[in-house]
Amino acid sequence: MRLSEDENYFEIEEKLLNEGYRFICGVDEAGRGPLAGPVFAAAVVMDRKRIIEGVRDSKKLTPKKREKLFDEIIKESIAYSVAMVDSKIIDEININNATFLAMKNAIENLKIEPDIVLVDGYEIPNLSFNQWAIIKGDRKSYSIACASILAKVSRDRYIVEISSKYPLYKFEKHKGYGTKEHIEILQKYGPCEIHRISFLKNILFF
Repeated sequence: MRLSEDENYFEIEEKLLNEGYRFICGVDEAGRGPLAGPVFAAAVVMDRKRIIEGVRDSKKLTPKKREKLFDEIIKESIAYSVAMVDSKIIDEININNATFLAMKNAIENLKIEPDIVLVDGYEIPNLSFNQWAIIKGDRKSYSIACASILAKVSRDRYIVEISSKYPLYKFEKHKGYGTKEHIEILQKYGPCEIHRISFLKNILFF
């Protein structure tokens, strides 16, 4: 079954199922690039018998479609978990390590133990489960694509919710990314407590 003419999102999972794997976990992150807010990661084990139409890389979906799929993925999943690492820890350990930490926490918080973890990008250090790192995995794996949607929607919802605490910064509009408006606000008011100071050195020159 294909979700589009040129992408088979089930090929990797089918291969693993045929090899005897049962609980296949996809994991992905959202929020590596923004100037503010946590990095999020989601881990999800999907039911192969209950495929959700329209799932693909979250970046290729509209916000409305992501929201709809988010609810469907949670409903149809065997298990899922979402974790975040805040901006202070990002500044302390760098974004790469923070991303791996969020991914690891999400996997370890699943209510079941996965037989194998499909990771978007690179292998997670010191993970106690079998893993398969897949470059651009959110475009190749159904499980990773589901995780990418959970992570993206969770992060966007968090940023919109917290924006009311920092109305000057208009986080609800740019979600913390380095838009022209966001940079201008930063240069006028300076950073708030959820900004990643390590990301601002070339913007604020400190």
